[in-house]
Amino acid sequence: MSDEDEFREFAASRQKQLLRSAYLLCGNWHSAEDLVQTAFGQMFRSWRRVRRVEYPDAYAKQVLYRCHLTANRKKRFATVPIESVPDLAAPGAGFGAGFDDGSVAVLTEALARLPDRARAVVVLRFWDDYSVAQTAEALGISQGTVKSQTARALALLRTRIGDSLNDIRQD
Repeated sequence: MSDEDEFREFAASRQKQLLRSAYLLCGNWHSAEDLVQTAFGQMFRSWRRVRRVEYPDAYAKQVLYRCHLTANRKKRFATVPIESVPDLAAPGAGFGAGFDDGSVAVLTEALARLPDRARAVVVLRFWDDYSVAQTAEALGISQGTVKSQTARALALLRTRIGDSLNDIRQD
C-alpha cells in the first residue's frame, strides 16, 4: 500500500470524529470542514513520520486543535460570533442524538461564544475526555493554564446557559 493510500484510509476513518470536534471549536460546519482539511493537509505533508507515532488519533486531534488556535490568532480581529446554531442534522448527523429538547443548540451556541483557547480546552477535556496533562500537551500550554482556562470557561458556560436550559426544561 502506498503512503498516499495509507493516509487516505487513515483520514477516511477519522474524518467524522474530527469533524464533530471541529464543529464544537468553530461553531459552524463550513469552518469545521475547512479546519479538518487543514489538519489533514499538515498531517499528509509529514505522513511518513506521523504513521509511526504511537497514537495517531491523539496526534490528529492535537494537529486539529493547534490549527484552530493558529487560524484564529491570525484572524482574531475579523471574528464575528454566530447569530444562531445551524441545523444539527447537517454533516454531523447524530451529534447530540437523544437531546431533542433544544439543549444541544443552547450548549453549542454558548461554546461558540467562548474565547478560542477556552473553547479548545473545554472540548478536549469534556468532549474528547482528555486529562489535564493530555490537554496541556495537545495545546502546548501548562497544566495550570488548562486548569484555569477550564474553570473560567465552565463559569462562563454556567452563566450563559443556566437560564436558557431552565427555560427549555420548563417548556
